[in-house]
Amino acid sequence: MTLPAIDEKYFQEFLVELLNSPSPTGFSHHAVSLTSDHLKKFPALELSATRKGGLVAFWKGEENNEPRALTAHLDTLGAMVKEIKSNGRLKLTKLGGFAWNTVEGEGCDVHTNSGEIVRGSLLFSKSSSHVYGAAVNNEKREDASMEVRLDERTTSGEETRALGIEVGDFVSFDPRVEITNGFVRSRHLDDKACVASILAAVKALSDAGLKPKQDTTLHFSNYEEVGHGAAAGFPENLSELVAVDMAAIGDGQTSDEFHASICVKDSSGPYHHGLSQKLRKLADENDIPYKVDIYPYYGSDGEAYWRAGGDVAVALIGPGVDASHNYERSHMDAMNATTQWIMAYLLS
Repeated sequence: MTLPAIDEKYFQEFLVELLNSPSPTGFSHHAVSLTSDHLKKFPALELSATRKGGLVAFWKGEENNEPRALTAHLDTLGAMVKEIKSNGRLKLTKLGGFAWNTVEGEGCDVHTNSGEIVRGSLLFSKSSSHVYGAAVNNEKREDASMEVRLDERTTSGEETRALGIEVGDFVSFDPRVEITNGFVRSRHLDDKACVASILAAVKALSDAGLKPKQDTTLHFSNYEEVGHGAAAGFPENLSELVAVDMAAIGDGQTSDEFHASICVKDSSGPYHHGLSQKLRKLADENDIPYKVDIYPYYGSDGEAYWRAGGDVAVALIGPGVDASHNYERSHMDAMNATTQWIMAYLLS
């Protein structure tokens, strides 16, 4: 089959807008709302929300004997205020699995309960080499040693609370999005790159007057980074689920920034062999460049649904992303390949 052309301008504009929408796990309503607004432009989709705040779009297919679904997550890594220190700075608790050194020195927003945003940056508490000497390089970065320095005149807990900041406020880290020579460099490409691929596929198929072969649920979860994002929110008669999430790049991996990847096994075990083989065949038939890989320290929303009792075939595809859970980077080649793979699957 000939797949419709991808509107790359739309893809990039939506992706940048989404990356710049803060959505740490538990505080993803801005990204959910933005994605919903874009999906509303496609009249064939019926939108709804899950009770825990995720987004679901139903797309009527040509047939309904084997309903299927795609899932990608809108939540990202982030933090919450754990403690207001006596010096007015903030101690944080992490949201999701990342190391503090990957965001050390990064700008951040503290989202207060009143809706105000207070700017700051995350620092090691002994950050000055001229004061602390070797401790700057040698001491461990852990919860107790990291703090948010607020861009406000505050030197006490009382002054910080007067800004409206309290324990439990969410903290989002600056994404710092740049697109250069086809490379997209940003925090939180996991998993906003894949959300953009799904929307770009929907747009390409809709613009071409096409619809899925089977009834399809598009599921955008908001708690993936803490393990239960897609545990619910699917129709009971679902037959297949394809999770769309980043592919991890590094030593010993086959994935790279220029291909889509299919993960056949991760930390929880193998994915459904038959569905994975089906996807590989579709990629081969449509000349979609892809890699096959195994991720030893990785879990997906597809497995969250399995653990919740979902009796469906599950597979996992996505673009190669360098420096996962750090300052990430991918290339439009990988994201376009993922978008093509989604379209091929929907039409199959």
